[in-house]
Amino acid sequence: MNIDNIEAFVYVVHFGSFNKAADALFLSQPSVTARIQSLERDLDCLLFDRNGKRINLTEKGQRFLMDAQEILRIYQRSKLQLHHREELPGELRMDCTISVSNYIIPEVLPRIKEDFPGLQIKLTTTTSDLILQRVLRRETDLGLVRHVVHPHIHSVKLLDDPIRLFVYEGHPFTRFASVSAEQLGAEPFIFFECGSLDWVKIQRSFESLRHPPRIEYQVDNLETAKKLVMNRAGICFLPELCARKEVQEGRLIPVEVPEISGNSLHTHIISLQGENVGLCEAILRAGRDALLRRESNIKVLY
Repeated sequence: MNIDNIEAFVYVVHFGSFNKAADALFLSQPSVTARIQSLERDLDCLLFDRNGKRINLTEKGQRFLMDAQEILRIYQRSKLQLHHREELPGELRMDCTISVSNYIIPEVLPRIKEDFPGLQIKLTTTTSDLILQRVLRRETDLGLVRHVVHPHIHSVKLLDDPIRLFVYEGHPFTRFASVSAEQLGAEPFIFFECGSLDWVKIQRSFESLRHPPRIEYQVDNLETAKKLVMNRAGICFLPELCARKEVQEGRLIPVEVPEISGNSLHTHIISLQGENVGLCEAILRAGRDALLRRESNIKVLY
């Protein structure tokens, strides 16, 4: 059984798309399809039900998913330990932003410790600009930040976190599958601002509306923004990951806005060019594995 085929299967399930899995694996879509077909031949069963453009995991596909993730985890851990153990320091200094610290780090760090139990981790929370400077000055080994560009920095994407509109329980928008951007003009808004270009895109999309939203509150803290929405002070665009718990509890409800879809917050791992390469790969693998394992009951779109 080919490990690359198992990896393709897990990525298709995680990203919900053959095309997106191909992009993440730096392959063509037909190559990913061929790997899935090869895996199905090896297992002598269908992993996906295909119905036009939509596909779902079969019952056997669901059963194989957990084993596939475990196979990948063991393989990746062994590979990293064999080739990069000498590169790993006794202490890992890691910087991250507040939102990463709250919603990503708690799932990623235990996975890192599981793979590298002797590693001591020192975590500092600060802004993306300061993290960049600390990495450049070698005051920290790695940074988890929103996308930054610098000639002396190596950056690799860890996560795309979709930005969605969230409203409180009982809000009139909850009666609709989606609402138009024009409908937002009558609503008081809480605007979370983190300096990302994706938030700039959302702001600019408001400018073309006849009645742009009334921004009653502008905040730079996700927890504050969420609590204002839950206290019915207004509605808000938020990263999906930060609102997962409140959505499960029914206290926040996501609403689709087609005109302002496709925006995500991108979390990247940064380090100095040519340094801590093995460490970056270890964190990337551990992070993706942790996030993959969190997913369940996934419907896959072709």
